[in-house]
Amino acid sequence: MLAFDVDGTLFSSESIIFKTYVQAIEEFASKTGKITNLPTHEEIMHQIGKPVREIFANLLPTLPEGERETISTRVLELLCDSIRNGGGDFYAGVGSTIHYLKEKGYTITCASNGRRAYVETVLETAGVLAYFEPILVINQENICTKGDILSEYIKKYNFSPESIALIGDRFSDWEAARQNGCKFGYCSYGHATAGEIPNFEWEFQDLPALKEFF
Repeated sequence: MLAFDVDGTLFSSESIIFKTYVQAIEEFASKTGKITNLPTHEEIMHQIGKPVREIFANLLPTLPEGERETISTRVLELLCDSIRNGGGDFYAGVGSTIHYLKEKGYTITCASNGRRAYVETVLETAGVLAYFEPILVINQENICTKGDILSEYIKKYNFSPESIALIGDRFSDWEAARQNGCKFGYCSYGHATAGEIPNFEWEFQDLPALKEFF
């Protein structure tokens, strides 16, 4: 089984993420009269790859959770609309690489900290959603972390951990793989900062490189 992270692995939201956050926060401020500091582009990108609630707690710590959820929901709507309209950037070779791996007989699924609407919008827009097994996401079936997602796949498909590779770019991907005894393929073209990833089984400098390993 190959379990793919999404942002920084198959797709980059970097070109659209800042304006969606700004728009959602400004809409919230306009409706409620509550003014909060706008996070910088750098601060937002540093959070990408973490669970959504953690991201908004870190970026908007002065707001109560319910109000952060309101902004978070609006960000999700704006992101999905933008992606459907051509926003963001798919890494070269997404379609051909996923198709190749499926043809080779691999079970392909997704292990993302993103919400279901975001993940499925990305995969559907890329034309690869049909290649993926039913996706598990955080906040369903007592799943709280990416490690939990991987653990549930192991149980669901009765695979040995050694037969599963998590393909991703951030520490949360590495951590999920190691927690479950799975292999880790590091996408060095993604969003990781220098020294973020302790070790890996494989390093991929672009997506089509997966064809050489699998």
